[in-house]
Amino acid sequence: MISSLFAGISGLNANASAMRTIGDNIANANTTAFKGSSMSFANILSSSLEGTIDDGVGRGAAIWGVEPSWSQGALENTNDPLDLAMNGKGFFIVNNNDGASCYTRAGQFHFDERGYLVNPDGLKVQGYEVDSSGNLGAVTDIFIPGERMSPPTATTEFSFDINLNAEAAAGDTFTTSQIVYDSLGKAIALTLTFTNTTPGQWDVAGSVPSSAGGPVTINGAASIPLTFDADGELISPAADATLDITLTNGATSPQTVTWDIYDAVGNNLGDMTGYSGTSTTTFQYQNGYPSGVLRDISVEEDGMVTAHYSNGKLVPYYQIALADFPSYHGLTKMGGNLYAESLASGQALLGAAGSGRLGNISPSTLEMSNVDLAQEFVKIITTQRAYQANSKVITASDEMLAELMNIKR
Repeated sequence: MISSLFAGISGLNANASAMRTIGDNIANANTTAFKGSSMSFANILSSSLEGTIDDGVGRGAAIWGVEPSWSQGALENTNDPLDLAMNGKGFFIVNNNDGASCYTRAGQFHFDERGYLVNPDGLKVQGYEVDSSGNLGAVTDIFIPGERMSPPTATTEFSFDINLNAEAAAGDTFTTSQIVYDSLGKAIALTLTFTNTTPGQWDVAGSVPSSAGGPVTINGAASIPLTFDADGELISPAADATLDITLTNGATSPQTVTWDIYDAVGNNLGDMTGYSGTSTTTFQYQNGYPSGVLRDISVEEDGMVTAHYSNGKLVPYYQIALADFPSYHGLTKMGGNLYAESLASGQALLGAAGSGRLGNISPSTLEMSNVDLAQEFVKIITTQRAYQANSKVITASDEMLAELMNIKR
């Protein structure tokens, strides 16, 4: 009879622990990327002194283990580009100030006051450095300070789509301007003046404001002739023109700029025409740009962290590093939506989004908890009934012991 009391107590303890697990699941129903757990039980058997099982009647129940559910949580759209969700396998890697790595699927990140990408606890998100050629380097803290500027690039080539009126009289002029940038990123207005000399032929000269410097030479001369055939197609010069701009503001001088008229194999691009009609510029292009300040940062599905600058440049600095494990069930919970590597999980396997078994990253999205409240409420009912039944075993055993004590009366 005494053993039945202890069997009932083991049932009470096991179901009380199960209720605690259910309560933890429900409490975290709105926790980002939370993975619910379920508790399993095992029966307890007693052995004789000889090591054999007694009569096969157990001594109650014991907690067998708590198993997390690693199913994907639903994805919730947000308005923050630094809210990131793992769509598939993998974990984000975050480091504390001691350099120890932890792993999380909760991708609520932001840049701190120093420019580090961190989670709400200030742990630094890890990523592969990306060089200017797009090659990946070592895994390190993602660090993009707000004061980091995009350097300027001097203009080295430009082009126009221009028609020069075939009916223009000798001495008629047409002027068009193009902004070019020097090595310091200063915008300079380059003006080309076309002067008709005879039908089908124009002279072109370049100039810049006196504050920027000058003179401007074209193919080493103050001006060059442009000749069109009877179909209005440019036939001279027969190659791209080279402009040398003398500058006075401390930038590299003279600045050499190529006027693209022909392609790499010498074919006329057709940008310059001499048709009847108004002289006009319909398109212009140059490849320089000024310095820029940081405006925004975005993250792509492959984890590429790209800085957006005021000069229109998009510069990828890092690719977010992800981790995979041979066994997710062996990971150690650390609290704060963090997990740690253990012997049971195996070593972390690092990679980029979309590589190997790793999933992609969904920007402006958070993974929700995978807890199913309906299932948890059913578990509450069954666990509560099991607890009540075990308490009845204890009270019934107590009554039977009381009857036994009354036998001698």
